[in-house]
Amino acid sequence: MASRDRREREEQLYRYVAYRCVIGCSADGLATDGSDTDRRGFYLPPARLQWSLRGVPDAIERLPTREFYWELETFIRLALEANPTVLECLYSPRVEYATPIAEELLAERQRLLSREVARTHNAYVAAEFRKLERVRRGGRNVRWRSVMQLIRMLLGGIHLLREGARSLDVSEHRDRLLAIGAGETPWAEIDSWRRRLHDEFRQAAEGSPLPERPDYAAADALLIRARRAMVDVK
Repeated sequence: MASRDRREREEQLYRYVAYRCVIGCSADGLATDGSDTDRRGFYLPPARLQWSLRGVPDAIERLPTREFYWELETFIRLALEANPTVLECLYSPRVEYATPIAEELLAERQRLLSREVARTHNAYVAAEFRKLERVRRGGRNVRWRSVMQLIRMLLGGIHLLREGARSLDVSEHRDRLLAIGAGETPWAEIDSWRRRLHDEFRQAAEGSPLPERPDYAAADALLIRARRAMVDVK
């Protein structure tokens, strides 16, 4: 019963989705005939729900349609922490829906960025590859699409550190990445490329135009404006 109540409540909260975009293969030049379409974004609930004893969840999800939306505060906090998926949302070339507050956030997205990406992307990929190595040595099957996405994450992070903006377009490496995703590339070759990308990542971090820390004050001000706008919303 509790699970059913949660699903029904999340369904009610979908009417407050403020930003929806497409990320993943369908947005970065890696889509194939069988690719899924992943939608992400954030929702902004009315104050009456936010302030109630019941509160609102940090995120809502629709599994059948591969949709996932963070509550705005959670979304902003993750952006400030350089969460790779949230940064993809902020720079997606396929925005399907955006309210004025979402457009305002996109206009100020640069202020949410920092060299923190050097820690989140680089360290995460290194840790995941250590896990994958244990999987291989244990004789279990490797999820090659996940390996492809890890390499893609490094490429995106390097571009972000060098250019000060996140690019989702990895079509330059399309054939090579798809070969990895299909399990057609030897592990030694993948790992060698990954190590070179880690080196590029560290070099990019040292000369990055991004600040050491994001603009927390600007992020806080935007969140407060958004909250105020929802005070009288039913």
